[in-house]
Amino acid sequence: MSTKDLILVSACLAGLATRYDGKAGRCPECLEAIGRAPWIPLCPEQLGGLPTPRCPADIINGDGSDVLHGRARVICTDGSDVTAAFIEGARQVLEVARRQPIRTVFMKARSPSCGVSRLGVTAALLQQHGYEVVEFG
Repeated sequence: MSTKDLILVSACLAGLATRYDGKAGRCPECLEAIGRAPWIPLCPEQLGGLPTPRCPADIINGDGSDVLHGRARVICTDGSDVTAAFIEGARQVLEVARRQPIRTVFMKARSPSCGVSRLGVTAALLQQHGYEVVEFG
């Protein structure tokens, strides 16, 4: 990783109170991996227009890639459909990545937006556009 490259980081991993429950989720392993590289914290769900705190949500009938292709939905535990907000947030993160020297994105594991092993909407969109997405926490 070049010192001129920026890293995008899920804001919750950086210790900002952007989690769905309004709490901070600082991840020391993520911050250690960033080291002295410059970074930008972002929360896809907030960028998509969702408040903090917000209702916990999960992807139904697929993964983040399926959401992007209209085959799955993101539904809150109260039954509300937040798919459009998740897609918009993913698009906003992609736009930031395109406008900056970004190659790598550090994202929150087990998140319907950011997860990699359980592929979230934002992680899927970034991977589709060639970004390296690494999950923490």
